Amino acid sequence: MSFRKVNIIILVLAVALFLLVLHHNFLGLSSLLRNEVSDSGIVGLQPVDFVPNAPQHAVDGRQEEIPVVIAASEDRLGGAIAAINSIQHNTRSNVIFYIVTLNGTGDHLRSWLSSSTLKSIRYKIVNFDTKLLEGKVKEDPDQGDSMKPLTFARFYLPILVPSAKKAIYMDDDVIVQGDILALYNTPLKPGHAAAFSEDCDSSSTKVVIRGAGNQYNYIGYLDYKKERIRKLSMKASTCSFNPGVFVANLTEWKRQNITSQLEKWMKLNVEEGLYSRTLAGSITTPPLLIVFYQQHSTIDPMWNVRHLGSSAGKRYSPQFVKAAKLLHWNGHFKPWGRTASYTDVWEKWYIPDPTGKFSLIRRHVEISNIK
Repeated sequence: MSFRKVNIIILVLAVALFLLVLHHNFLGLSSLLRNEVSDSGIVGLQPVDFVPNAPQHAVDGRQEEIPVVIAASEDRLGGAIAAINSIQHNTRSNVIFYIVTLNGTGDHLRSWLSSSTLKSIRYKIVNFDTKLLEGKVKEDPDQGDSMKPLTFARFYLPILVPSAKKAIYMDDDVIVQGDILALYNTPLKPGHAAAFSEDCDSSSTKVVIRGAGNQYNYIGYLDYKKERIRKLSMKASTCSFNPGVFVANLTEWKRQNITSQLEKWMKLNVEEGLYSRTLAGSITTPPLLIVFYQQHSTIDPMWNVRHLGSSAGKRYSPQFVKAAKLLHWNGHFKPWGRTASYTDVWEKWYIPDPTGKFSLIRRHVEISNIK
């Protein structure tokens, strides 16, 4: 073989190798662009056309999107992951998750989602601006978790989901056992911006009402000794509602300036202390009770079976828990904690953190029994 032919062969091989490297790099860049589309804030929106292994029904552009908003703080991230997993596996609807976080949590969350069975979901990570709360929240060490900024994310739904006409908000301490489409289709009466589960007639409250004190009416949340509260002419015995799960008509929400109304009462509470000193629940509840007084629709009570976190003991029958569409561990005893109840139900949907930053807290006895 001549020297010239050898040179030609070497040149051809070099060109082929260069093209292979170029093709590999192009595929890597394309994959990165597919999985994360640039947008304002911290974003992880995955366009459905590019989601790997997406079921065929999800790419049908005619199917209405169901926006689900969940707040995910770093220390409770496992809760949000379990909630998202339970929703995704119990529906065939076109769900897009708006996961609200603070700075520093986005990368952790993104790595968790990308390395698990949730890597095919559609989601957007939204960074919550804590400046929105300046002058509206008074520091109170006794309130603990309820004072954390992300607790108030539900007040700002039109900002978090700007293009949606309707959305579902839910806390991170829930598990969904029904099809989220049924909750999304909750009918809202004309002029109502949201639908909640009321405390007095909910299936779960009927079981625990004797130990709930004033947790099921307005006087448990508002200080009726204050003149400003009395002037509202709201009956103290009015049934309260739980704001941990609700459906919002965002068109009506914006029309009525609900966010501005909520902020008004937050500021007034800082100045005058309008909330009950023996606050029955979350600090987000009082302003919602005022703004939505006799102006809200109701969701099916089985879509917010709550108080699972109110005590370490089991208060419901296995049949009732199985029949619930949504289980809510509101209260001090979270399902990822040491003394939680119904942890077996919750752990079915939990996905271990690949980074090892988040881990379940379990009693030694439980661990021994598992072994």
